[in-house]
Amino acid sequence: MRRLFFSLLYGAGFFLLLGMLWRQGTGQVQAAAEDSLVQRNDKGYMDRLETSGRPDGSAPVVALTFDDGPHPVYTGQLLDGLSERGIKATFFVIGVNVEGHEEIVERMAEEGHLIGNHTYNHVQLTRLSGQKACEEIDETNTMLEEICGSRIVYIRPPFGSWPKNLSSLTDMQVVLWSVDPLDWKRQDTEAVVQAVLKNVKDGDIILLHDVYKTSVEAALQIIDRLTEEGYEFARIDELLLD
Repeated sequence: MRRLFFSLLYGAGFFLLLGMLWRQGTGQVQAAAEDSLVQRNDKGYMDRLETSGRPDGSAPVVALTFDDGPHPVYTGQLLDGLSERGIKATFFVIGVNVEGHEEIVERMAEEGHLIGNHTYNHVQLTRLSGQKACEEIDETNTMLEEICGSRIVYIRPPFGSWPKNLSSLTDMQVVLWSVDPLDWKRQDTEAVVQAVLKNVKDGDIILLHDVYKTSVEAALQIIDRLTEEGYEFARIDELLLD
C-alpha cells in the first residue's frame, strides 16, 4: 500500500515537473517573439502601428510643409521625388528667393502643390510695425498671385512669430507646425528621418526646409517610411478641412 502511495506521489510530481518545464519553454518562446517585436520598434514604429488609423477606419494623414525656398537646385529635386510618389505638399516661399526662380514656383502650382507666404525677406514680424509687416506679406502675395494665378491664403510667419495686431490688418490664415526635426540645424539625413518618425502621429504638420540637400533626402525617405506604415499625405488646406 505504501509502495502504491509513493508511486502515485512520484507520478504526480513527474507530471507537475513536465508542466512547469512546458510553461517555461512557452514563456521563452513568447519572450523571444516579444524581443523580435521590440527590435522592430525602430523608435516608435510598432507603437504607431498599434495606434494609427482613425475611428472610422480611414488612414492616418499628415501634411509635409517646406519653408524658405525655392532653392535653384534642391527644390527641383524635391519636386521630382514628390511627383514620382504622387505626393502633394505645401511650400511656404520667401519672396526674395522667388525672384529669378519664378518657374520653380510655377511648377509647384502646376503639379498641384499648395503655395504659401513666408514673407518677402524672412523677417520676424513681431519686430516690425504693422505697416512694415503688411508690406512684407503683401509684396510676396502680389508676386505669388501673378505667378500662380490664384489668391494666396496661408502664411507661415518666420520663427513662428505672429503679432496679434496683424490678425486685424490681414486676412491671411496662419499655419504653424507640430513636428519640427530641426533639419536646418542637424543637416543630417538619417537624424532628421528618425526625429520625424519618432514623433509623428495622425494629423501632424511636419516642418522641413527645401533649401538643404539633407532635408530633401530626408523628406523622401520619410514619405516612403510613412507610406509603408499606412499614412497618407495632404496639403495644408486639405488637412485643415479634414
